[in-house]
Amino acid sequence: MCGIVGYIGDKSPIPLLIDGLRRLEYRGYDSSGIAIVSGRSLQIAKKVGKVDELASSLEGLTNHATAGIAHTRWATHGEPSMANAHPHCDCTGSIAIVHNGIIENYAALRKKLEANHRFVSGTDTEVIAHLIEDHLKSEKNFETAVRKSLAELEGTFGLAILFAYEPRYIIAARRGSPLVIGVGNQEYFLASDATAFRRHTDMALFLNDNEIAVISAKGVSVKDINDMTVERDPEEIDTELEELERSGFPHFMLKEIFEQPKTIQNALRGRIDESRGTAVLGGISDFFPRMLDARRLIIVGCGTSWHAGLIGEYMLEQYVNIPVEVEYASEFRYRSPVLDKNDVVIAISQSGETADTLAALREAKKRGATVLGICNAVGSSIARECDAGLFMYAGQEIGVASTKAFTSQVVILALITLALARQKSMSREEGLAIVQQLLALPQKIGTILAAVRDIHAVAEEFYGQQNFLYLGRGFNFPSALEGALKLKEISYIHAEGYPAAEMKHGPIALIDANMPVVILAPHDHTYGKIIGNIQEVKARKGKIIAITDDVDEQIVSLSDFIIRIPPAIDMLAPILSIIPLQLLAYYMAVLRGCNVDQPRNLAKSVTVE
Repeated sequence: MCGIVGYIGDKSPIPLLIDGLRRLEYRGYDSSGIAIVSGRSLQIAKKVGKVDELASSLEGLTNHATAGIAHTRWATHGEPSMANAHPHCDCTGSIAIVHNGIIENYAALRKKLEANHRFVSGTDTEVIAHLIEDHLKSEKNFETAVRKSLAELEGTFGLAILFAYEPRYIIAARRGSPLVIGVGNQEYFLASDATAFRRHTDMALFLNDNEIAVISAKGVSVKDINDMTVERDPEEIDTELEELERSGFPHFMLKEIFEQPKTIQNALRGRIDESRGTAVLGGISDFFPRMLDARRLIIVGCGTSWHAGLIGEYMLEQYVNIPVEVEYASEFRYRSPVLDKNDVVIAISQSGETADTLAALREAKKRGATVLGICNAVGSSIARECDAGLFMYAGQEIGVASTKAFTSQVVILALITLALARQKSMSREEGLAIVQQLLALPQKIGTILAAVRDIHAVAEEFYGQQNFLYLGRGFNFPSALEGALKLKEISYIHAEGYPAAEMKHGPIALIDANMPVVILAPHDHTYGKIIGNIQEVKARKGKIIAITDDVDEQIVSLSDFIIRIPPAIDMLAPILSIIPLQLLAYYMAVLRGCNVDQPRNLAKSVTVE
């Protein structure tokens, strides 16, 4: 959740650390802090709030530093405050630590240490600094003291540690929270995400769980938790620099919404065989027989990824006739799931580091299931730990509210559906029809994006409301859920998504003249039923915002606002219907004065359970 940055080299670390924090601020923005080593002493600065607050308060720090670490926080233990902001120190002020993760046994460790150590924060992280201080009394070797301290920790951590008496190196350690080392020209970076240092180097070394790295001006030494040397070469990062800039857009979210024609092309590139009317998925093709013979497919994900998984369930069951279950990853491993070698689990995560999804993946593997992954981040934990998988190639997504990742996930699930269906019983002609619809998606999305004024007009009418209802049927029910989530995330308006037919089983009690209702109304086999749902809302004076692919007399007479989208086959309709819902949420948030890219209480990568 939190963002970690570190630097060792010949340059002044302060501007590099601040730049890295700004690029990682989507991971947390409750508070931030920095620690540098100068001579044999630590200098530390912290601020509550955004990184800019910290950057404006650093005049007192020296520019003659040899190494530094920094942190931007998303609070878990302890409220956002100066005392709880990272870095945290030991009693002597010679050890500084920044941490991403949760130490589950921190209370017991703190109780043991309190007799001889002075605690100044309410965080779990501070325990680690005092543990290292304790072990240093007997070990006299900093690296050994760190290793012995880590052995006492239960939970997850990504750690960067400075020691004033060893001013030319940083120790990094990982268990469950991502860390990557950037390898430059006689300089080294450390970060939770390569985004932090991408403009300085495109070579990176990814730490695995239970590995410890000693980073110095001379190089990087990696060992496992048992002190055995790990040999690993740096690899090239493929993130383009322009992905890390807003490129003239006022917010990353709007930029990423407008990138969707391109990101869908990226997801499709090299994966379509028009001559055979199928998808070519080299990453998982060896597992097609296992998927087709599986007792069931289980899709696990969180938030937006879970919504994409629901659409995948509808696709796979309709076209491949395989039983599919969609599970919240956050609940999956806590309910003793019945799994064996006859099951295939598909884990979906934009970052590839989502803690709950990673835990679900590991639980599935432990129980013998085959595990496949769909993620966006090459080199991520989920990408490395799955039996096989597919990348979305959507590029870096920086806006906290996911947009382009969602549509790319649905496209990947559509490709899997197409490939399996063609392997089973779907004809070439049916497959070719789906292929043509997939290839038409970028142009159709462009048509929607060209009509943003209509969506902005709807936002201007309703941005003062405090409640919204989103309704959809069939493939568009998950889009209703996702549209409601987008509105909640960035505008702080309470919104609920429902299957349209379920409205009269409870939510209809909420409808009055002040309740806007967004209804996804494509002209498919459910259209007549959707019109009936609209009439039920109108009878109770609700305000109708219809998303439809064809305007007929019925829907015109019943709707207060209509947003047009191009027609598409049922399985791909959610990819089009979600675009105006993303834009509606965006414009509502802007009109309400909300911080679109950094909504309160949220962070981009949820790397803690």
